[in-house]
Amino acid sequence: MDPKIVDHLFRHQYGKMVAILTKVFGLTHLETIEDAVQDTFVKASLQWRTQIPDKPEAWLMSAAKNRMIDLLRKLKAEHLRLEKLTSGAAAIQLNELFLDHEVEDSQLRMIFVACHPDLSPEEQIAFSLKTISGFSMREIAAALLIKEETIKKRLSRARKTIVKKEIRFDYPAPEEVNTRMAGVMQVIYLIFNEGFHSTKADQLVSKDLCGEAIRLCRLLLKKERFRSGSLYALFSLLCFHASRLESKVSADNQIVNLEHQDRSKWYLPLIVLGNDALAKSAEYEDWSSYHYEAAIAREHVQAIRYENTDWEKILELYQKLYELYPTDSTLLSIGNVYLLLGQWEKAKQVLDSIPDDGLHQRKYLLHGSFAEYYYKTGDLGQAIEQIDAAIKLCTNELEKNYLLEKRAKWERQ
Repeated sequence: MDPKIVDHLFRHQYGKMVAILTKVFGLTHLETIEDAVQDTFVKASLQWRTQIPDKPEAWLMSAAKNRMIDLLRKLKAEHLRLEKLTSGAAAIQLNELFLDHEVEDSQLRMIFVACHPDLSPEEQIAFSLKTISGFSMREIAAALLIKEETIKKRLSRARKTIVKKEIRFDYPAPEEVNTRMAGVMQVIYLIFNEGFHSTKADQLVSKDLCGEAIRLCRLLLKKERFRSGSLYALFSLLCFHASRLESKVSADNQIVNLEHQDRSKWYLPLIVLGNDALAKSAEYEDWSSYHYEAAIAREHVQAIRYENTDWEKILELYQKLYELYPTDSTLLSIGNVYLLLGQWEKAKQVLDSIPDDGLHQRKYLLHGSFAEYYYKTGDLGQAIEQIDAAIKLCTNELEKNYLLEKRAKWERQ
């Protein structure tokens, strides 16, 4: 059996399984539920070596439910309730909770539990990535650019707060929806970014993570009460970026930059979905950074050739994004656009304004931009020095190879 099959199912089923089991057994047993789901995937990886069941998703859900009951029995918890759950009419009701629409409802409830105001923003993000999308500690640490030990502490605090505050497995009150949705969208955005620009050493993209973020976004858009201009704009942004996934890496597993990507590989149905969602976002009063990011992504996907890209328009959109939501990564993008427009002085001014530690684990990108500046302004020595600094700091092997190839090309000239 290909281990990628279990990994794929883990990505797509973990959150569903945790959510529905939480609806059945309650948030007080969340840690036991997560253990039951982990145990189920271990069992699947062993039992499926020779043959995968006809309905693997159903097998996983049933096995997780049975494992959860076993664990609670061992803990001698809720003994009478368990007897009722496993026999008679209550058992029929329990099985009905595992129908698709119930699973979706449970996942939506879990999303809002994760973004409850009694949890700090840092705890919300870590808890969501772990519970909804099945990130490992290492993956969460990489996505948030912090230590694994810090993530462990945040998850522990989040679980304790849920029990102490008796947070309910339910939807927020109408007046709380907008506040809670801001956290939800941030988490979805982070999940997608980790898939689109992976921090793993040997992988540039993870289609499963990108797909998971899009799925969660669509799940929310199904409910009218959660729809907003920002949510539609976020969905649009994810669609535009996901449409280019097939062209980001070559057949020999090398990075292909935007200029050289095969645009015939860009997936038109996703681009159409993105355009429709961005148009829909204009029907709502709220406005966010996702609107500008989606508009920038649209400029890229609607250009027939790289040479047709409207960089002046993209620069304007980045500047508006920075006014609304100033970040060092947006400043870096502005500096890179100035480089593409040949406005060297402005590019250098913007790059110099970015703090040395502002981009954290992405600091190598700043050195890469400085390398481009020096190369294009004729200072090869400084360009090589900066690209060497970028190579030293880069942890992704594909990106490192891309930079090494660029360095070798410059030296040959």
